[in-house]
Amino acid sequence: MAENRGDGYFPERVAAAYDQSSARMFDAEVLDPAVDFLAGLAGDGAAVEFGIGTGRVALPLAARGVPVHGIELSRAMAARLGAKPGGAHIPVTIGDFAHTRAPAGGFAVAYLVFNTIMNLTSQAAQVDCFRNAAAHLAPGGCFVVETAVPDLRRLPPGQDAVPFQADGVSWAFDRYDVATQAMSSNYVEVDPRTGQGSYRSIPFRYVWPAELDLMAELAGLRLRERWSGWTRAPFTSESGQHVSVWEKPR
Repeated sequence: MAENRGDGYFPERVAAAYDQSSARMFDAEVLDPAVDFLAGLAGDGAAVEFGIGTGRVALPLAARGVPVHGIELSRAMAARLGAKPGGAHIPVTIGDFAHTRAPAGGFAVAYLVFNTIMNLTSQAAQVDCFRNAAAHLAPGGCFVVETAVPDLRRLPPGQDAVPFQADGVSWAFDRYDVATQAMSSNYVEVDPRTGQGSYRSIPFRYVWPAELDLMAELAGLRLRERWSGWTRAPFTSESGQHVSVWEKPR
């Protein structure tokens, strides 16, 4: 399959290995609470997923009876979703989720999971994403974001990189620019048979919970609840991630 340059950082070679490389995120103890949370918010309404990918969340949510529409930049990722059992019944609009509109409207919930808000690498794009979510929602609908809390406490003075994987054939590290909130995840892999190496870097923009609240306010949304995860554990100063819900006024 020829790679589409419009697929961004998720062309076919990445899409083909995505589910396997993210296998832990498909475990029931990780996935089931997220689906329960979103199904509870959707109720009898429909959901739209920004960055639907290969359908990790959308497929089990649809199996619960929630109509799901997806927005996805990568045609390769969307094709992987469409090839899965039930995937052909989930409509996907191709485009970036900061601006692309699903054909339907009046959704009960829009959601963006697994740090994907940080794939938008400017503050302006992240603000546009909130406005786009608000435009998709019916009055009383909710926008849900799951993302990490920036872990800058791991950076000693003068250091801008934090390793998170090293197993002898692959190494991975995050780099931070605390002046611009730019960061990147970087991957080095060596084929043990040939000794040949490869390098891949994906840019992000980390964002603070309070900053997201302001983005929501600019989009006409208001914070309804914030938790440290899908099981609704309290959000504290020690939380490494958060699940936040903003509501569109009725």
